[in-house]
Amino acid sequence: MTPNVTFLGIGRMGLGMATNIARAGFPLTVWNRTAGKTDALVSHHATIAESAAEAVADADIVCTSVTDAEAVREILFERGVADAMKPGTIFCDMSSIAPQAEQEFDTTLTKHGIRHLDAPVSGGTQGAELGSLAIMVGGEKDTFVEATPVLAAMGRPFRVGPCGAGQLTKLCNQVIVAISIAGLSEAMLLAEAGGANPESVRDALRGGFAESRVLQEHGNRIIERNWGPGAQVRNTLKDLDTVLSTAKECGLELPFIALARDLYNSLSERGLAEYDQTAMLLELEYRNSPHRVGEKPDSGPDS
Repeated sequence: MTPNVTFLGIGRMGLGMATNIARAGFPLTVWNRTAGKTDALVSHHATIAESAAEAVADADIVCTSVTDAEAVREILFERGVADAMKPGTIFCDMSSIAPQAEQEFDTTLTKHGIRHLDAPVSGGTQGAELGSLAIMVGGEKDTFVEATPVLAAMGRPFRVGPCGAGQLTKLCNQVIVAISIAGLSEAMLLAEAGGANPESVRDALRGGFAESRVLQEHGNRIIERNWGPGAQVRNTLKDLDTVLSTAKECGLELPFIALARDLYNSLSERGLAEYDQTAMLLELEYRNSPHRVGEKPDSGPDS
């Protein structure tokens, strides 16, 4: 039996994710706080609900992708979603929030007879559009298996453990990405300052131990000086704050990510919170003026 799917939160990521669910042939109902953002899904035969509670009433699987834990909490408990879902429904939270918050939601949803997965994603808006996201899932194995066909419409789902483990895995992802972008930015600035062509240096590094999607995709952003998101500085900063608070609870000191967090915070304080996270380079250029990578003009979020 084909499950009825509801998607809550049609933002920059959610639009591509919901579109791919519809393309895979699942009956889809969508809701967003700003109603106009759901219009693009009408052509994919999605049903547009007037309220979040209405959207989930007949759903077998509910996916949500919103900004933070407070937005998830609002949808569940202030907009009536927890009460409106029928017993046995799978609530799949694809937002990026703290593992502890996800575990709190799981406890409450279990009391409502609702099954729950935390399934944050990585791959950005391009991955959302192409259906190629890495989907990191925490929760019961049987629940994961049942939800897998829907998740697979959006990318590559992989169960990593019990509830909260998906969010913890996403934090590990953010540690690697943030530090990699910082290293890439420093390397490109060093290349420029030392008299090499940063674009040629990037090409020369391809295929060696420095090869990565960060070198490929974010390296191209740096060469083009394209700071339109992507993953916004403000969301990266939010995630790195969660990394550090989680690390503290685990009794860990993570000095590299603490420094990356401070650099992103400086970018945010200088009014660049809406820029792509690759704008880390702009912070390094600011500290090392007049050095600048390339001569192309900067292209920001509104360009």
